[in-house]
Amino acid sequence: MADFNYHRRRTDRVEVGNTPLGGECPIRIQSMTSTSTLDTDASVAQCRRIFDAGADYVRLTAQGVREADNIGVIRRMLHEHGYCRPLVADIHFNPKAAFAAAAVTDKVRINPGNFVDAARTFKKLEYTDEEYGEEIGKIRKALLPFLEICRENHTAVRLGVNHGSLSDRIMSRYGDTPAGMVESVMEFLRICCEAGFGNVVISIKASNTVVMVETVRRLIVAMEAEDMHFPLHLGVTEAGDGEDGRIKSAVGIGALLSEGVGDTIRVSLSEEPEAEIPVAMLLRDYIVAREGHPSIEGTFARGYNHLAPERRTTVAVGSIGGDNPPVVVSSLSPDRVEECPMKPDFFVGDIDWVTVDASERAEAVATRLSADSVILLSSSHRNPVGEMQAFIHALTDCGVQTPVVVRMRYEDADAEAVQIKAGADLGTLSVNRLCDGILLEAPNLAEPSDAVRYAFGILQAARLRVSKTEYISCPGCGRTLYDLQQAVREIKRATSHLKGLKIGIMGCIVNGPGEMADADYGYVGAAAGKVSLYKGKECIERNVPQEDALSRLIQLIKDNGDWTDPQQ
Repeated sequence: MADFNYHRRRTDRVEVGNTPLGGECPIRIQSMTSTSTLDTDASVAQCRRIFDAGADYVRLTAQGVREADNIGVIRRMLHEHGYCRPLVADIHFNPKAAFAAAAVTDKVRINPGNFVDAARTFKKLEYTDEEYGEEIGKIRKALLPFLEICRENHTAVRLGVNHGSLSDRIMSRYGDTPAGMVESVMEFLRICCEAGFGNVVISIKASNTVVMVETVRRLIVAMEAEDMHFPLHLGVTEAGDGEDGRIKSAVGIGALLSEGVGDTIRVSLSEEPEAEIPVAMLLRDYIVAREGHPSIEGTFARGYNHLAPERRTTVAVGSIGGDNPPVVVSSLSPDRVEECPMKPDFFVGDIDWVTVDASERAEAVATRLSADSVILLSSSHRNPVGEMQAFIHALTDCGVQTPVVVRMRYEDADAEAVQIKAGADLGTLSVNRLCDGILLEAPNLAEPSDAVRYAFGILQAARLRVSKTEYISCPGCGRTLYDLQQAVREIKRATSHLKGLKIGIMGCIVNGPGEMADADYGYVGAAAGKVSLYKGKECIERNVPQEDALSRLIQLIKDNGDWTDPQQ
């Protein structure tokens, strides 16, 4: 990101069937089936629903060669029904399945963390430089023949790195870090470049929005240093469902889309996959509408690290700014939020604000400030987030340490629209660590006070403030062998009062303990109708029948002293 204006990052064009991405192509939307890939009829029906909702691509899991081959059958049946858009095979642990899929699909997703490296054991391993080089040689030996098959069949490749599936080899050198995620994909990209294979798109994702954003930014820097311009797929993994899933996805994806990054996106929700598509389209269209906006002048403040931002230094005014967590402010009257479970920290009338429009010059605003000032910042620009960022950076360069509360107003009556737009806007400012509080106004919602809850959700998604239980739950796929959506609903009903606890709900072991590595407890699919329970990364109980798993999870939480009874 060189400035605060919206314009798409330049990327190479990648051919994916009849629907290319990158280059001058629009931002593509995709989802993934949750049916068994061997269930042809169910998979065809679900693909049709996803495409009917507006998706450009659909991904199906291929655990083995049988599943990979059957994607070709599904593809033929879809073509017979008039659905000729691309299908993507999702591969983990099984290069043979990747080879098979390359001949029958439009794109094959492989995971650099487990395509060649052994399955993750979470054990500390040591490699000499020579041994490490030998492992890279193994990757080259496995990858080059695969790329040749893809070249022969005009099949694209997606290199998909997830935070939870880094290999022990990468972990041994880089730890569970954005740098490790970047190196995991760069190893494969260098081999692709050596082979002259450029039909590659990259996804590099995490359930933690801050990690996800930092990793993508670092990957772009790494690629540019080696003159690579591959397109990027964006997504927040295991975002959950409902309001929380939408807000969390909008925060992570929106922060990157806002700076022109992203050629294809998926909003991963623990819901039916076709429900993801309108959310992704709304988010994309909201950001892209900024194209061609009036220019915004400005640069990053001195010392600001855009790759891994630290919170702007401010002087505390009461409980706003300084080391205090960002606050939530409401413009409603106190009686309008009296019955809300989440109360704002302040009402607008509580503070003698210095009201500022982001179009003002920071130097002029500085003369209006005193030691007790708090800025209430708004913008009417077509790219309000860009203008607000430019102003705050300019204010910082003036030596001003006055706290800033950012104000955004949305006229939408639709709750989902407010969640997505506010998540993208206020989430960007929060992820970039530029504000000391947020004021979200949505006067046309059926219940305008819901905006207070959304504001708290945005701060939690940006890892700035914890106000409720956090769920790290995957959307499910063909590898999921239990009723994940039911499990998510039941677990949330039973545990939503456990403020600050993180609970992972994962369909299978592929990303399971890794993606929920910072969760306190985990509920992970193990076999048909069976669940394994985790405390942190440690598996405590294996193969628990799903009908017993919730009660056993609650007992595990109680045994570790983290349970409180819900208030009546």
